Amino acid sequence: MVALRLGMAAVSAAAPPPSSSLIGIRSRTLCLHPFPRRSFPGGGRSHLCPLNVSSNDEASFKGVENVVIIGSGPAGYTAAIYAARANLKPLVFEGFQVGGVPGGQLMTTTEVENFPGFPDGISGPDLMDRMRKQAVRWGAELFQEDVEFVDVRSRPFSIKSSEREVRCHSIIVATGATAKRLRLPREDEFWSRGISACAICDGASPLFKGQVLAVVGGGDTATEEALYLTKYARHVHLLVRNNQLRASKAMQDRVLNSPNITLHFNTEAVDVVSNSKGQMSGVLLRRFDTGEESVLDAKGLFYGIGHSPNSQILEGQVELDSSGYIFVKDGASKTSVEGVFAAGDVQDHEWRQAVTAAGSGCVAALSVERYLVANDLLVEFHQPVTEEVKKELTEKDVEWHFDVSLTKHKGQYALRKLYHESPRLICVLYTAPTCGPCRTLKPILSKVIDEFDQDVHYVEIDIEEDPEIAEAAGIMGTPCVQFFKNKEMIRTVPGVKMKKEYKEFIEANK
Repeated sequence: MVALRLGMAAVSAAAPPPSSSLIGIRSRTLCLHPFPRRSFPGGGRSHLCPLNVSSNDEASFKGVENVVIIGSGPAGYTAAIYAARANLKPLVFEGFQVGGVPGGQLMTTTEVENFPGFPDGISGPDLMDRMRKQAVRWGAELFQEDVEFVDVRSRPFSIKSSEREVRCHSIIVATGATAKRLRLPREDEFWSRGISACAICDGASPLFKGQVLAVVGGGDTATEEALYLTKYARHVHLLVRNNQLRASKAMQDRVLNSPNITLHFNTEAVDVVSNSKGQMSGVLLRRFDTGEESVLDAKGLFYGIGHSPNSQILEGQVELDSSGYIFVKDGASKTSVEGVFAAGDVQDHEWRQAVTAAGSGCVAALSVERYLVANDLLVEFHQPVTEEVKKELTEKDVEWHFDVSLTKHKGQYALRKLYHESPRLICVLYTAPTCGPCRTLKPILSKVIDEFDQDVHYVEIDIEEDPEIAEAAGIMGTPCVQFFKNKEMIRTVPGVKMKKEYKEFIEANK
C-alpha cells in the first residue's frame, strides 16, 4: 500500500504573513487559540517548506494527518463537518461492507421523525446524503473503504485500509454497530432468499409483495420493520420473546393500531421451513410459557433484534466494556488511549439515537481539536474561496429518448431493446427508491461503467416502477446486479461488493 498523501507545509500562526499573501483564503472567525498553530493556506498540501519552519519540524509532520475518522453515519459525518470547519482537513474512511454500507444504520431506516429540523420527517438515506455533502463541502476527504488494521500503540498512529495506508495524530472511531442474527439452523441457506435484516432494502422485492411475513423483535427496530412491511405484505406477524414490547410508546401505538400486524408474545423463532420447491414456506415457532411448537405460514422472516458494536479492530488496544462497546469517560469521547476518541453507537450501549450519535460526533471533533492544539500537533488548512457553481439540469429537466449508442440507460424499454440488439456485455442494476445501499452502489458502479464505456451497456431498473422485470429476473432484494451477454444471464451479484470485483468481471467478459 502507498501513503495517502506526501508532503506537508507548516507555517507558525504566531507570526502570520501579510494579508496580501492570503488572497482567496477564508480565515476562521471568533475562535481564540491559546497555543500556536501551524497553518497552510488554500486547503491543499504542498511539498514546499514555507518560512519559519525548520527542516526537522517539516520532517516530523510530513505525511501525518491531523485526524482520521473511521466510520460514517450521524457520528462520523458530524465529526467530519466539525473537524473540517476547524480547518483540520479530516480524512474519513466511510466503510464499505464491514458493519454495513457508508451512512450507517440510517441507510436502512425509512422515516426519521425525531431528528431536529425536519418537522415532516426525512428518510434515513436522505439525511445521510445531506450530512455527507456538508462534510465534503467543508473539506473533508471521504473514502468508501474498510479499515483493515489500526495501530495505536505507537505514535503517530497507523491505519491501513483496503487501498491505502496513512499515519495520523488522532483518531475518531465511529464504526457504529451491526445488526444481530438469530443463527437459525437454516439461516445461511435462506439468507437473502427469505431471511433478511433489512426491510427497507428487501421489502419491495417480488418475493415478499403480497405475502405473509414475520418480524422478530420487540424494540423500535422491529416495530419499524413491521410497520414498513405492511406497505407491501398481505399481513405481518411480529414475534416478541417477552410478554411486552420494548419500543417507544409512539411505535407501540402504531403497531397496536395496525390491522395488518399480529403480535405474538412469549414466542421465539426456532427455524424456517421450506416447501417441495426449496422455497421458504414458514417459520417454526416455540412458546416460552408452554414449550409448544407450531409452524407459522410465512414467505419471509425479518430480523429486528438489535446490534453488536463494531469495535473488533481496536480490541486489545483500547478499553472495551463487557459487551464490546468502547469505554469512554462520562460526558466525553476520550478512550483509554490518549488521542483516540469514540463517537456514536460503538460507544453508546444505552441511547443509540441518530441525534445522540451526531452530538457525540461533535464532542469528539471538538475534543480532537483541543488535543491537537494542546500538544502542538495541529496543522491548519484554510478553505479556499470558491465561485458559485451553476446547478446542472436534472434528468427531469431533459426529455429522455432511447439511443443505443449511449452507454447508460434506465427502465424496462431500454433493457428490452438492449437485450435483443446490443452485442455488448449488459450490466443491469436493480434498485428500490428507499434502499440506502442502492445509493451507495450507484456511484461506484457508474464509475466502473465509465472505464468500460464502449464495451458495456448499463441499465438501472427501479423494481417498484418495473416490478414485472424484477420478478422475471428473480430479484429477491436490492441492490442487485445482473450481467447479460448474447441474450443469456451470466452472473448475479446481490448486495454491495468491492469496486474491483465488478471491474474484474467486466474485464473478463467484455
